[in-house]
Amino acid sequence: MKQNIGFRGWFYFRQGWSTYFAFVFAAINTMVVTYYLAIENIPVLKTVFPTFYVYLGIMASIGIPILILVGYAHQKRTPSYKAEADIYYESNPHALRTYNDVELLLQLNLKLVNLMLQDMEKNNDSKEKSELLELKHEIETYFTQRKNDRKTDVELFKKFSGLK
Repeated sequence: MKQNIGFRGWFYFRQGWSTYFAFVFAAINTMVVTYYLAIENIPVLKTVFPTFYVYLGIMASIGIPILILVGYAHQKRTPSYKAEADIYYESNPHALRTYNDVELLLQLNLKLVNLMLQDMEKNNDSKEKSELLELKHEIETYFTQRKNDRKTDVELFKKFSGLK
């Protein structure tokens, strides 16, 4: 870890700057520049926005809801966020390893369930066998559907995490 302290510091600096400071500075800069260079010099706009604080209030009351909707659309309604997540998984070795590990674990679990079912055939334990068959069906259904259906992933996530 110690050999990465410089890169870690650089990463945290960039995160802090881009997420917090640059965002605030850019918003203030945009508001000041547009008001003092554009609105103050155009009499019609000066009547609508008589002071900088009125302009700030009106723009914030309009801009913040619009930006929230744009952010929501980006995350939930457009394919752009999915593309970003795909790139993240492709380029991040830790995320890719986690994804591959889960794939292998699902296959292993399915194989173990099949072996357990074969063993139960010999012992004739019907209650445990029915529970195991149900689990096997659930794994197989998830394994086939999840490649094409994001809704299945979301529903299972909610089920396992206790969310409704």
